[in-house]
Amino acid sequence: MVLSRRVHWLLAGSFLTFACLASGQSADLDFLNHNRSIPDAHNCYPYEGKWADRIERALKSGFPIAIEQDLAWYRDPHSGVGRVVVSHQPKTDGTEPEERNYFFERVRPIIEKELASGDSSHWPIIVLHFDFKDVQPALLHAVWKLLGEYQGWISTAEKTADPHELAPIDRKPLLVLTEDSDAQEKVFYNEVPVGTKLRLFGSAHTHVPQSGSREEQNHMMATLAPEQLLSDKPTDYRRWWNNSWYEVEEGGQPNAGAWTGTDRARLQALVDHAHRMGYWIRFYTLDGFDAQAGRENGWFAGYNFGSLQAAQERWQTAIESGVNLIASDQYEALAAFLHKTEKH
Repeated sequence: MVLSRRVHWLLAGSFLTFACLASGQSADLDFLNHNRSIPDAHNCYPYEGKWADRIERALKSGFPIAIEQDLAWYRDPHSGVGRVVVSHQPKTDGTEPEERNYFFERVRPIIEKELASGDSSHWPIIVLHFDFKDVQPALLHAVWKLLGEYQGWISTAEKTADPHELAPIDRKPLLVLTEDSDAQEKVFYNEVPVGTKLRLFGSAHTHVPQSGSREEQNHMMATLAPEQLLSDKPTDYRRWWNNSWYEVEEGGQPNAGAWTGTDRARLQALVDHAHRMGYWIRFYTLDGFDAQAGRENGWFAGYNFGSLQAAQERWQTAIESGVNLIASDQYEALAAFLHKTEKH
C-alpha cells in the first residue's frame, strides 16, 4: 500500500513524539501543526516607512502561519514613557509602529473568532516569533507585561521546579517564541515564580567554537555533527532550535550552488537530531528572487538563492524533512507551495 506524504508525516511525528517520551523527554513535537511544516513570514513588519502591507500579506496566505516581529524600545524624550515597537534597528525615533496595535489588535478578530469556536484541534493558528534588536531590561519587562494583557489568547506552560521537566502546553490560538538570549531567559523564565504560566518559549543555544577566520566559522557551521551544534536538552523554557542556512550549505545562501543529495542528507540529519532531542526546528531565510524584486520589496541579498526555483528545491526538502518553521520573505509563494505539496 502506498501512503500519502501527509500520512507519512503524521506517522513520523507520532513516532518521534513516542521516542522522545521513551527517552525521558516530554516535549510535544505534535503540538505544532501535527509536526508538519509551517510557513514563517520573515521580517513581517514595515520599516524605512515602506512595506506596510506585510502583515496583511502573511495573514491572507492561510493558517497556520508564523509571523516574525523585530522588537525595540522607544522612550519619549518629553514624557519619559516607553513603548514596545517593531523596528529593524535598535535605534528608534518614535515613528515605528507599536507592537500592541500593529500585531495584537490587528489579530484580535481572528483570535477571538477562534476562541469562540472552541475547536482547539488546529491551534495554534499563529506563531508569533520575536527577534529582539535590544535586550535592555525595560524592553523585556514591557514585553512580558504586554503578553500578560493577552494571556487568554496565548499557549502557555506552567514553570516547573525542575527546568528539565517540561510541563504540557495549554493550547490556545497563539504561540509566542523568542530566541536564545540569556538576558531574555532571565526575565521570561528565571524571574518567573515556579507554578506561574510561561508566556513565551526561547530557543536553544547553537554551539560553534568562536575562533579562526570567518571562512573557518562557516566551514564548522556546515560540517560539525548535529550533536555538536545542539547538545543541550530541552527545558521548560527552551523548546525550539533556530538555524541559519549556514548550518546546511557552507557560506549560506550567497554561496549555495546546485542542491545536492549531500545537502539533503545534511538537512535531514539536523532535523532528525532536533526532533530526537525534543525540539521544534526552524530555518531562515529561504528566498529566491531577482535584483529588481529585492529592491521593490525590501528583501536582502544575504538570504537570496538567486531564483525562485532554487528556493523551491530547498522548500521541498525542508517540508519532506519535517522542518517545523520555514522562514521566507516570499510569504504567499511559500504558503501556496507548502499547501500544494501537502495535497500530494
